Amino acid sequence: MIERNGRSGIIDGLRGFSLLGILLANMLVFQYGIWGKDKLELYAPSFSDTVLHKVLLVLAEGSFMPIFTFMFGYGMIKMQESLLAKGLKPKRYLIRRFLMLFAIGMLHSYVLWEGDILSFYGMIGFFLLLFLNRKPKTLFVWGTVLLVLFGLLGLAPKEDTNAAFTEAQTRMETYVKQTITVYGTGTYPEIRHHRQAEDPLGDDALVVITMLLVVPFLTAPLFLFGMYAAKKRWFDRPEDERRAYRNRMLLFLPAGLLLKALKYILPGYWWSDAGELLGGNVLALGYLFAFVWIFSRAKRSVWLGRFEAVGRLSLTNYLLQSVICTTLFYGYGFGWFGKLGVLAGCGIAFALYAAQLLLSTLYVRRFRSGPAERLLRMGTYFSIAGKPGQPKPPIAKPS
Repeated sequence: MIERNGRSGIIDGLRGFSLLGILLANMLVFQYGIWGKDKLELYAPSFSDTVLHKVLLVLAEGSFMPIFTFMFGYGMIKMQESLLAKGLKPKRYLIRRFLMLFAIGMLHSYVLWEGDILSFYGMIGFFLLLFLNRKPKTLFVWGTVLLVLFGLLGLAPKEDTNAAFTEAQTRMETYVKQTITVYGTGTYPEIRHHRQAEDPLGDDALVVITMLLVVPFLTAPLFLFGMYAAKKRWFDRPEDERRAYRNRMLLFLPAGLLLKALKYILPGYWWSDAGELLGGNVLALGYLFAFVWIFSRAKRSVWLGRFEAVGRLSLTNYLLQSVICTTLFYGYGFGWFGKLGVLAGCGIAFALYAAQLLLSTLYVRRFRSGPAERLLRMGTYFSIAGKPGQPKPPIAKPS
């Protein structure tokens, strides 16, 4: 097994690899806005950009973030095991970690970007605590059931002819057109005000409450599968599991691609949206097993080392991507919002990730963790050193 400083290289490598796909998907948000990326026709795209946009929706969007959620669940169990081995109480430290993630995420979304995911991770962590001490079988059953239910949401009928739907579409188009102007030419205060004050969904408290209650159940499957994988020790000896990885890759990779592509191969069918929802998570598992299969025999792989370096600095790299891309596309920076096209955006994404591969590799040769990771550890353990303290010895009872 590839092991460095007590960490699994292949797991850190997976985190690093997933950041590439996340950046490609997020580039659509950086370029067109979180709502505008689904209204690309308002940006008058070229034919090649229209085609590439659909390719990204199939290959990247919704299929790399689930790898990160899988790793989040996996990491929860590994952290629990590590703390228990030191005689400490895991939930106390996990709760602190979730609060820190939530705080960093809220600051990230307030200061920089509307597409933050860290605050959501911090919130769902509390939900996942319900499953922390469950048996692997329980985690697998719950994950499978919730995954199927998530896919079935795509079968819900769409009422796209009534007045409410038409009004919602008009409101959304108006919002996107405003975003094109504000994000492309606005100052930092103007962009932040637009992000926080304008509401393309309308003031429907019931919708917001429903989303807050339902979202944890819809996004939980890959978290739970990650927890299951950690308890079943899927990646403890990757060189001995190559055949299993290959078989799972051959199952999930084509199945996920087919499910996600149904919406574009056979448009208009009532079940195509269900395929897209289910296919995102299935394809994520395909990518995951493909990666570990490729590198499971590479005990000293240069490329795995580079992916691992990015993964060890995943939080820092994720935040840096936001800093760099908002500077490139927003009005207070270069003002490229909605102007370059999908192909150019992909080029920027690959160039930025290549730089992170190089710089992260150089960085981890001198430092064990990045600045954001260090801050997270300090808040988790209430320690300047970012390490858990020693458990207090039990008080001896008087004889």
